[in-house]
Amino acid sequence: GIAKDELRIEDSRDNKERYHLSLLDFQEKCPPGGRDSVIFYTTSLTGIRKTFEDCNAVRFLLRSFKINFQERDVSLHLQYLEELRKILGQGVVPPKLFIKGRCIGGADEVITLHEQGSLRKLFEGIPLDLSRSTCVQCANVRFVICLACHGSCRVVRDREEESWIRCPECNENGLI
Repeated sequence: GIAKDELRIEDSRDNKERYHLSLLDFQEKCPPGGRDSVIFYTTSLTGIRKTFEDCNAVRFLLRSFKINFQERDVSLHLQYLEELRKILGQGVVPPKLFIKGRCIGGADEVITLHEQGSLRKLFEGIPLDLSRSTCVQCANVRFVICLACHGSCRVVRDREEESWIRCPECNENGLI
């Protein structure tokens, strides 16, 4: 992302023009599948209220722009957390927004860009999502309970010996 100091708008009586950033002003850090799309790393865990509220604020902005974006919940799928750590380092905390392979930043940076009127320009070329419908299978969470193990993460290896193995179909939370 960009430091908050760099996002300040020069406002004088003579010059009321706002400086609009382009994607080239942001560090290139591309998550998998993010070269031509918007990727939003978030969490649905409510344990740390500020993090949860920050994620909701960024999600609200993305939905208000009606752009198509991929939401990757690090609390539902460990691979998403590993992706984020590989890109930004071990201590990274969601939310984090990437547009066309560029790291825009967390909630503070995204909200500041929006308040300055610069965020919309960064979404140029991103397809709109006008569907407004909710998936009947996953309720737009993009995960469902594993059909093989019913969310237990274990399947019977041998019925006679009553032995179990880790379900090969689902993630660490019993989701596919």
